[in-house]
This record gives sequence, structure tokens and C-alpha cells, in this order.
Amino acid sequence: MTDLQPFLGTFESLRLGSTFSRGRRDARNGHVRSLTISSSLVVARVRGPEDAAAFRSRIAVRAFGAAEWSRAEDALAAEARYVADLLAGRMPPGVERVFAEAGLSLLPLSLDDVAMDCTCERWPMPCTHLAATLYELARSFDSDPFGVFTWRGRTREELLDRLRRLRGAVAVTQQIDAIPEPPSPADAGLGDVADFWGSGTPPAAPPPARTRPDALLDQLDPPPLGDDLVEKLRPAYLALPVED
Repeated sequence: MTDLQPFLGTFESLRLGSTFSRGRRDARNGHVRSLTISSSLVVARVRGPEDAAAFRSRIAVRAFGAAEWSRAEDALAAEARYVADLLAGRMPPGVERVFAEAGLSLLPLSLDDVAMDCTCERWPMPCTHLAATLYELARSFDSDPFGVFTWRGRTREELLDRLRRLRGAVAVTQQIDAIPEPPSPADAGLGDVADFWGSGTPPAAPPPARTRPDALLDQLDPPPLGDDLVEKLRPAYLALPVED
């Protein structure tokens, strides 16, 4: 349940004590015949005990813009308890602080934030019809906390749908963050990658084995003239220079 006293105190501070006393009495006695809340506008039909007909009173505030709602919804979704309370139809304790940290005031706390009129056109304003509407509005916020969100531009369905999606994204992010990092090669006992590859220069190839100049004679079939010819030619082959 949100604290409505600062909201009502804004209007009660106008030094119109008798007007607000009568408005409180008319609200309690059921003289506010209807009250509807839409984005930025509250409309009520009020017929006091001395009125021949009902009058229409209106109270308007500025609905939050998309960027403002986005800041507030991100902050709400970050706290599971806020989402749980709202999904259960309850106003989370301390919700005003969430909006304040987003640079917003859920309930108007200054007369500069409110516009009012009534078809009775009595002076001074606010009249008893508007006073009765304010008290009935505060009572409706106690019974349905989503009314104040609607007044600021978010219906119950829009707000809950947004919070479900944001909360789902938060849960996925938390699960990803909980996944442990894979071990590095050093952690896995494989040693340092730089040590594995060395300096990056491949090892030098071993020098090629030298071939004896007379090896060709051993690979040829013996000539028809006999093995003596091979042995006679071997000194000549051995005398040939060896190429590196």
C-alpha cells in the first residue's frame, strides 16, 4: 500500500478546511457516483446532498513518457520482491523509492503537477466535488494499486507484461553469469601456449646425409665383363669431388 498522506496533504494544505471536510464526508457517504481512471485523467460524477444534479469533476496529471517508464520498469524488474507483489495484486512497500530513484514521483506532490476542473464552476477551486473526488481516488488506490500506474500511463496488463519479460531477461542473464568459465590451457595442465609453440620458429632440418661417390657402382648389376671391372672403376669414382 502506498503512502497517500503526502498526496492528500498537498491539497489539504490549501487552507480550505471546510471544503475538504465536506468533500471527505461526501466521499464516505457515497456521493461520488462514478470514478474512472485513464492515462493522465481521473473523471468522476459527484452529487452532494445539496446538489440538484451531479457534476463532473476532473483531475489530470502528466503521464510518464516511454523513456521514463522504461527506467522505472527496469528498476522494478531488478528486484524479484517487487515483481512478486505486483503479480499478486499488491502495491510493493517502498515502491515510491524506486520511482524517486528514477527521477519520478508516482503520486503528484505539488499543485503544479495537477490540473483540475468541475462543471459546478464554483469558486474557489478546488470545490467540494473535487475534494470528494480526491478522497475517493485515494480510497481506490488502496483497493486497486494499479490505478495509480494507470493514471501515470501504464495499465495493469501493460505493466505486468513488461515486468514478466524484463524479469525473464534478468533470470537468463543470471543463469549465464553462473556458468563457470572454461579452464585455460594452463589450468588444464597443458602448459603455456607460448611454451608449446616456442618462439614461433620451426626447428632447423638436419643436414642431408652425404652420398658416397661410388654408391652408384653398388646399385648397378654386374657388367658382363665380370666384377673386376667394377672394382677397377671404384678408385676413379672415389676420386670424384663430393657435392654438399
